Amino acid sequence: MKLIIQIPCYNEAETLATTLAALPRTVAGFDEVEWLIVDDGSSDDTVRVARHNHVDHVVRHTRNQGLSQAFITGLQNSIRFGADVIVNTDADNQYNADDIPCLTAPILANQADIVIGARPIEAIEHFSLTKKLLQRLGSWVVRVASGTDVVDAPSGFRAISRAAAQRLAVFNDYTYTLETIIRIFVVYRPFRFFGTIGAVAFLIGFVIGLRFLWKYFGGEGEGHIQSLILASALLIIGFQTILVAFLADLLAANRMLLEDVRFSLRQMPESPRKLRMAKKARG
Repeated sequence: MKLIIQIPCYNEAETLATTLAALPRTVAGFDEVEWLIVDDGSSDDTVRVARHNHVDHVVRHTRNQGLSQAFITGLQNSIRFGADVIVNTDADNQYNADDIPCLTAPILANQADIVIGARPIEAIEHFSLTKKLLQRLGSWVVRVASGTDVVDAPSGFRAISRAAAQRLAVFNDYTYTLETIIRIFVVYRPFRFFGTIGAVAFLIGFVIGLRFLWKYFGGEGEGHIQSLILASALLIIGFQTILVAFLADLLAANRMLLEDVRFSLRQMPESPRKLRMAKKARG
């Protein structure tokens, strides 16, 4: 079993050496532990510092492409270098490298494919009160939307199995942290996501409509036209959202089939085109 610890970097020369010094070279459950740096178009000495500290793999972007793309580049190259599990961490040393065995343990035990480490937010002094409150709010929204129990949704300290990394896609240039949770849920459980929203809107509209009818047949309908309008709008929105849920569910099924095809192609040692070219060359 091979573990690769990847660090996306953009002008991190000042803190990278400290971060690397804390990384382990042995982790329980793994035969090999390697380090990979993704240099996202840095203009400082990030690469020199990485090589000076004996990083196993350095992958470079010729220009800055954003954190999400650096993250995906790291995953792709970690897979290429034979990683069975990938740990992503930051170059500013905000995560405790001693927790890496705990982070990877659920994957080794086949209990999870993605594990997200939680930071001690309340104990981080340089986080403002506003940032702490926003972190709590964001994590709560993610838990409600995704049905997961993730404590620190914006955390970049995460372990990912090889199978999950091969299927993972990120579409936001700025960040992968929240998106990889929310988007996974919306893409793979769209009926539950949109169906719940549609059902709630429809139910509220239905209750308001019943209230209007009660008032109307009681001779008070003229003073509650706003309720009729609101009920009609909510019923229409709810019905249309439920229809979207059915369509999204069909799209999700199609997406999963396409991802299965992509996953199968990635497992092939060589593409059919390369094999044909090799046969031609031999002929």
